Amino acid sequence: MDKAALAERYARVKAQLPPGVELVAVSKTRTVEEIKALYDLGQRAFGENYPQELRDKHPLLPSDIDWHFIGTLQTNKVKYVAPFAHLVHGVDSKRLLDELNKRAAATGRQLGVLLQVHIAQEETKHGFLPAELRELCSGGRFRQRWPNLVFRGLMGMATNTDDHGQVGREFGGLAALRAELAQNAALAEEPFTELSMGMSGDLPEALAAGSTMVRIGTAIFGERH
Repeated sequence: MDKAALAERYARVKAQLPPGVELVAVSKTRTVEEIKALYDLGQRAFGENYPQELRDKHPLLPSDIDWHFIGTLQTNKVKYVAPFAHLVHGVDSKRLLDELNKRAAATGRQLGVLLQVHIAQEETKHGFLPAELRELCSGGRFRQRWPNLVFRGLMGMATNTDDHGQVGREFGGLAALRAELAQNAALAEEPFTELSMGMSGDLPEALAAGSTMVRIGTAIFGERH
């Protein structure tokens, strides 16, 4: 591992981010040594995609790391994530909300979540449809139904395309939906301010649309071997 190259790439990414935008370093499949090297440069938020990998890395690294789970999460794998995740990004169903709440309650935690919205023109992407979230909000206050979850905002993945205009419109629609939902009585008690959108390939469009949290891996760690 070239620590000097890692530091240079990290500084280059950080320089692109406006004040107030949180960087989540995507560390899936990266070694404990790579994560620790980035930690030593000051990074504290790391994103993992695989539940068992997150479970295995957690005890080997500093306790003040904020672990973000950013992958697709199945209900039977929530037990590996809920005890120590700082924020779960891709929450895409009421069933998953129920399981996260149950596991958080069992460990005496308040677990942060982001509701994932399907904004891309691709069937492989996951998430609630905007109409489904509006209907969910009509069912009453979220804190009463899921008392051990803290709803912090929305997450979305844009279409994988070279059409930067389309990507910008998809991110813009997500930002508008977050602002709309934040005014709903169901979320009145929540810090519903976060927009997790933007990765290495669509960072400029995400920032222009108002992203508050970006998920960057390759641009920091380099290509995977």
